Amino acid sequence: MSTLAVHAEGVWKIFNEGAANEVTALSDVSIDVGKGEFVSLIGPSGCGKSTLLRVIADLIPSTRGTVAVAGMTPHEAREKHQYGMAFQQAALLDWRTVRRNVELPLELAGWDKEKRKARALELLEMVQLQDFAEHRPWELSGGMQQRVAIARSLATDPEILLMDEPFGALDEMTRERMQNELLRISKATGTSVVFVTHSIPEAVYLSNRVVVMSPRPGRITHVVSVDLRDRNEDTRESDAFFESVTAVREALRGRVAPVGEGGARLAETS
Repeated sequence: MSTLAVHAEGVWKIFNEGAANEVTALSDVSIDVGKGEFVSLIGPSGCGKSTLLRVIADLIPSTRGTVAVAGMTPHEAREKHQYGMAFQQAALLDWRTVRRNVELPLELAGWDKEKRKARALELLEMVQLQDFAEHRPWELSGGMQQRVAIARSLATDPEILLMDEPFGALDEMTRERMQNELLRISKATGTSVVFVTHSIPEAVYLSNRVVVMSPRPGRITHVVSVDLRDRNEDTRESDAFFESVTAVREALRGRVAPVGEGGARLAETS
């Protein structure tokens, strides 16, 4: 069994290759994500963060390079339900109850009715929504809907959770509560997380490492290690937090020499 949740090496993604409208979205991207690690991807809009997430998830193929998830190809990992995914919109089905939304991946995987019901209720208790199991999604707040989406993404006990700005549409207070909830869940499950965000404070608060990407074509320019103990409400006021936020901001502004150009390396990429 691989010790890495994700291993990507020399990944390129070129849309419409050879055509007049060719676009290089990713350029020679290499990154490792360890088991149980929380890694955030950050960079300017259009830099390829979501594209990289989709390559890892086997939603689109890479043009060149190799990607492994838990020691398997992305396609094999998807077939074995090694992924959980959550996006900015919860994408819940209004005609199904909250519980049956969480059950959906299990239903598609062929679980019997009683087992998937028990698993869904277990997950709803984990995200503290057990009292809303028989409600419809439209009866829940935005933050509650996102918790349902996270519960659904964890239904098959995946190796890795891929999240594309899942809290981007939430107000600031709800967003902070959801960040704490996600940290609690990832710690409880040991699931590896790759998280796309535009928010520097969010990336720092959540992550073991923050991967900084360049404008298109997307490349990894810096990897910032974050060492915060006992992350809680006070963490956001700590000197260590502000130092890490500054390090990521300086990397985004190009004020630190990029990896591979002789500058100070902020962190290792594996």
